[in-house]
Amino acid sequence: MASRLSVLGRKLAAFRPTNLRAPPLRFAASTAYSFQQSLLNVPETKVSALDNGLRVASENSGIPTCTVGLWIDAGTRYETESTNGVAHFMEHMAFKGTTKRSQTQLELQVENMGAHLNAYTSREQTVYFAKCFTKDLPEVVNILADILQNPVLGKNEIEIERRVILREMQEVDTQMEEVVFDHLHATAFQGTPLSWTILGPTENINSITRENLSDYVKTHYHAPRMVLAAAGGVDHDVLMKLAEKEFGGMPGSHADVPKLEPCRFTGSEIRIRDDEMPLAHIAMAVEGVGWTHPDYLPLMVANTLVGQWDRSFGAGGNLGSKLAQDAAKGNLCHSYLSFNTCYTDTGLWGIYMVTDRTTIDDMIFCAQREWLRICNSVTEAEVERAKRQLKTQFLLQLDGSTAICEDIGRQLLTYSRRIPLPELDMRIEQIDAKVVKDVATRYIYDQCPAVVGLGPVEQLADYTRLRANMYWTRV
Repeated sequence: MASRLSVLGRKLAAFRPTNLRAPPLRFAASTAYSFQQSLLNVPETKVSALDNGLRVASENSGIPTCTVGLWIDAGTRYETESTNGVAHFMEHMAFKGTTKRSQTQLELQVENMGAHLNAYTSREQTVYFAKCFTKDLPEVVNILADILQNPVLGKNEIEIERRVILREMQEVDTQMEEVVFDHLHATAFQGTPLSWTILGPTENINSITRENLSDYVKTHYHAPRMVLAAAGGVDHDVLMKLAEKEFGGMPGSHADVPKLEPCRFTGSEIRIRDDEMPLAHIAMAVEGVGWTHPDYLPLMVANTLVGQWDRSFGAGGNLGSKLAQDAAKGNLCHSYLSFNTCYTDTGLWGIYMVTDRTTIDDMIFCAQREWLRICNSVTEAEVERAKRQLKTQFLLQLDGSTAICEDIGRQLLTYSRRIPLPELDMRIEQIDAKVVKDVATRYIYDQCPAVVGLGPVEQLADYTRLRANMYWTRV
């Protein structure tokens, strides 16, 4: 996946000394009213569709730059075990030349515009996007259409990218957080496509062929599974005309797409003990929910209640999160991060921590105790604070045309619409302590966790004890 909003859309009770008049109260009320108005005072997200099913969505803020990209409902989860890694491999190959542009011509054209062209692959989505001047929008849309519909997939280029991806895998192996989360997916969703890594195993990278790449594109790159999203200085009618011109000929049928099978969650563990490592990296999670599930936002509030902490934070013991206070006062870890990772029909809700080998047991105990406290005795004041933090988090993620464009594309794929900010604010406001306790109890209390320990993890308790602490903690 992961500070905060202090103004709620409600009237605040205010103390007024007798020597002051009404303006302080009117000021407080108008401030709250202004926040509600600010949620409405955003450009409209316009959504249209081509005849072949491609959705076109944009938000026009009138600035001289824009971000435009294609969000595709295809990622690692749609691969087979023998072709795991092909989606990410194809992302690399898209920039290696087309039937209309060589790689050099493509790179020079982007550079001459002063634009930035990029892409990424996740377990359920593939994204190609560019940031450019508004006047260059037609040229950039043409480039995006070209690299998706006319990739050369040359033999020499495939061999070059094969080596590039293998080097990328070596770099990822040095990033402990990435390694731990890959292991967490491997054990939590074992035997299902969500357990596979995005880059794929080395043997697959060495064996992927041009036919594998071409078949993946033909199977999954269909107009109904794509969203052309744009934000910044973008006129929607102009974008629609460009979409019709560049993407109108794409296939509209996707009847041959494999059905997305459910990925079961398994309470289990992976331990990789390495006493040469200076710190222990541990992740623990229960099964969460998908993007569209009604419990998504209450779990986000619960996730915010657990919070995050790092030794570099200036206010350790004064943070609102009780777990952060425990971590700071007891020097229990170097850092921890609560996360809520969502997919179409499932997710992972949990915590990732980096600790010394001697404090693993105490940190795990405090984390599980906090989880059970949220299930049983979280207060209204804590929930109100978490709701404000969550609102701020959502708003801060919309800072800039690229972030807004990504929000539009992702929501169109996951929700088939973009949720307006006033609706999001209203849905968060409806959450109270009872809702949080009920939802947390449903997904956390007495559930089997997935656990990963990497490094000097001798002190990490055995799985039976970790499982028992999901419904009982020591006093």
